[in-house]
Amino acid sequence: MTALVWPEIYFIRHGETPWNAERRYQGRKDIPLNDKGRGQASRNGTTLAALFAARGLDPRNFEWHASPLGRTRETMERVRMGFSQHLPEVKYDVRLMEISFGVLEGSLHEELPVHMAVAPGARDETYWDFRPENGENYRDVEARLSEFAGVLGGPSVIVAHGGIARTLRVLIERAPIIDVINWAPPQDVIMHFTPGKMELIGARDL
Repeated sequence: MTALVWPEIYFIRHGETPWNAERRYQGRKDIPLNDKGRGQASRNGTTLAALFAARGLDPRNFEWHASPLGRTRETMERVRMGFSQHLPEVKYDVRLMEISFGVLEGSLHEELPVHMAVAPGARDETYWDFRPENGENYRDVEARLSEFAGVLGGPSVIVAHGGIARTLRVLIERAPIIDVINWAPPQDVIMHFTPGKMELIGARDL
């Protein structure tokens, strides 16, 4: 089997939502950004534009992809406002949607019965294969992202979700699952993926 070849990716997780703040399982529920999340998205746009300028990158030479959920659409719109150039059209792809938590969506992390799920911070490698009722596991997300990789024609900017960021770390960075499964992907930085590496870049790093 031919190994996947991933292009350079600048990845941004959507800004905070009320459910993020409340520590609820969000998944496919279309929860909008809160005020903090809108600020994060706008600042990420300014940071990304400054980063591209500093590295001599033309954003018009990048593909722009995002999850079709409302919180990622608004984040992408705010990110693109950081650029003065006319940018390529955004391609919205269902394969970039958040991992589905099925019947757990809407539940607070600390309210989950132990036989149903394990909240972030206490998971082990086996959680990568845990699939809640009517939901997905991270192997499912790996499969759809591997399929998505086939449509990437070059370096890309991607706006998506925390579960997508975790999975990209495994697929592109080759990070061990134990290092990823309890990782909380930040919402105020740029994640720069190149084969075998992930670089976190915030406004203070420029």
